[in-house]
Amino acid sequence: MPAISLRLPDDVEAKLKAEAQLEGKSQSEIARLAITEYLARRERKRFMAKMVAEVRTAYADPEIRREALAIVEEFDAADAGLERLIAEERAAGIDPDEKWWE
Repeated sequence: MPAISLRLPDDVEAKLKAEAQLEGKSQSEIARLAITEYLARRERKRFMAKMVAEVRTAYADPEIRREALAIVEEFDAADAGLERLIAEERAAGIDPDEKWWE
């Protein structure tokens, strides 16, 4: 594993040292974890920005928008049907949360 060197302000270094002691880990381990989490957040943020851009582009297309709204209506109808079925099962004394297949 390659080593890197970085400079930290005194207060950050003190916090890193204190956290490492609290966690019973090395400062390097805490720094690796922090960098890994930071990079994952940045990657998710870029991914979400791309997704939002795609959705905005697609939703601006009237045909895609009509199709999306039709799909939402289908899901709403299916969801209402499922809620009705669950209510009927409960009224009949059946627990819809029971995992009968186990």
